[in-house]
Amino acid sequence: MTAVLDIPRTALARFAALASIVLLASCGPLPITSGGSGPSIDASAPVPVALMIPTGSGNPQDAQVAQSLERAARLAMADLNGVEIDLRTYSTGGSDARAAQAANTAVAEGAKILLGPLYSGASNAAAVAVADEGVNVLSFSNNAEIAGGNLFLLGNTFDNTANRLVDYAARNGRRNIYVVAGDSPGEEVGRQAIVNAIGSSRASLAGQSRFTVSQQGVASAAPQIASQARAAGADAVFFTSDNAGAMPLLAQLLPENGLGASAAQYIGLARLDIPSSALSQPGLQGSWFALPDPNTTTAFQRRYRAAYGSDPHPLAGLAYDGIAAIGALVEQRGSNALTRSALTQGSGFTGTGGIFRLRNDGTNQRALAVAQIRNNTVVVVDPAPRGFGGAGF
Repeated sequence: MTAVLDIPRTALARFAALASIVLLASCGPLPITSGGSGPSIDASAPVPVALMIPTGSGNPQDAQVAQSLERAARLAMADLNGVEIDLRTYSTGGSDARAAQAANTAVAEGAKILLGPLYSGASNAAAVAVADEGVNVLSFSNNAEIAGGNLFLLGNTFDNTANRLVDYAARNGRRNIYVVAGDSPGEEVGRQAIVNAIGSSRASLAGQSRFTVSQQGVASAAPQIASQARAAGADAVFFTSDNAGAMPLLAQLLPENGLGASAAQYIGLARLDIPSSALSQPGLQGSWFALPDPNTTTAFQRRYRAAYGSDPHPLAGLAYDGIAAIGALVEQRGSNALTRSALTQGSGFTGTGGIFRLRNDGTNQRALAVAQIRNNTVVVVDPAPRGFGGAGF
């Protein structure tokens, strides 16, 4: 197993507590909320918006993302055209019960819509708490299991990414797709999203392999994965793992077992360019993955950096998107801006990562670009769509 030792020590260390693809979710299905028609507002006055952020949990990472979310929300407020937002922040404290309590307090204090929370358990609890008040929730979660009723997701879902990449693969002659997934809850959700995307496309499912999420589990499974994919005639291999988990090891061991870029197109459900050091990994050269529109993303990052002197957290753009959408609806729809019909308008919104729209089932559609790692750099091979209904959706 000398090949295993070639993987950077930092990557191997992460196997001890691996969450190799991030789903902002708790384990198991959560109840779907009801209601959500939305309250009437006074569009001539500042619109009361409750920002639900994960402060108070004692986790430094939660504090970091909370600060970035609030900063991005206030940045969006400054960019609105003639619409005023009365933004009030509420702490979810790392607890679903506290999130529900905070949601009730926010509505009692006049909030007409909730922006956040971050985690799906807290989001679900908050939405249930205020459903009877007819108040909608724009959660930062990407967990489609909690969507519905008065709860809408801003986070990019696995379904969005899988659909985009499978469609691109099929349009480019890669139609026999083999799926490789770890046995973690997040990767299982990702695997199902890929399988569903293949089932609704012109592509075919060549087969599937799962592996135990550990160093030894990947090393033991790699020969069999390579053999089965070759036997199935796969011309593409779609991975659920990311570079914080099993992907570095898979990208090394599968080529060593005859399933490299010359044999099949690698596709990643996760961002294969994160961290940037992954770009130099030989096994990832030529691989495809999806990302938000680089042009709008870069513009937001520059704007944030100019305002605050630091880079935004990768999730910060969701708070900006939420405020931008609310502001656009207040300008267009007046007193009915925060109703379900307004939030789910077919034309959607322009966000920090490109266009997006909220769907009636509470999920979303987001425009994504397809990129390739080529000569240790990221090259966009198919730009993010600029409108709904065409290629890329």
